[in-house]
Amino acid sequence: MKIISRLIAAVLFILFFFFALKNTQEITLHFFLGYERTDPLVLVLLVCFVGGAILGVLAMTPIVFRHRREASKHKKAVSTLQKEREAQQLAQIQQPQPDSVVPVPPQHLI
Repeated sequence: MKIISRLIAAVLFILFFFFALKNTQEITLHFFLGYERTDPLVLVLLVCFVGGAILGVLAMTPIVFRHRREASKHKKAVSTLQKEREAQQLAQIQQPQPDSVVPVPPQHLI
């Protein structure tokens, strides 16, 4: 499986590399207040891709933490139930113990 994933990564890298070589022309971005910036098209695409990936990860973060919290609660519940089950099985396996007699110290007459 590692070989397949590395092969796919290598193919994607080669495709994106040649895509970058084909898109080297300069573009001008027009921002607010008359600010302009001229950069290669591939650089602008890379920045937009990385920005989108970061925003996607940030959007998923609360969901991931909620799932981890719920999984932790479920693990605690499962361990509690397993301990109770083990205690019940142990109680069924053990033979009943006879009632113990507590010796009463002799009472002295004064």
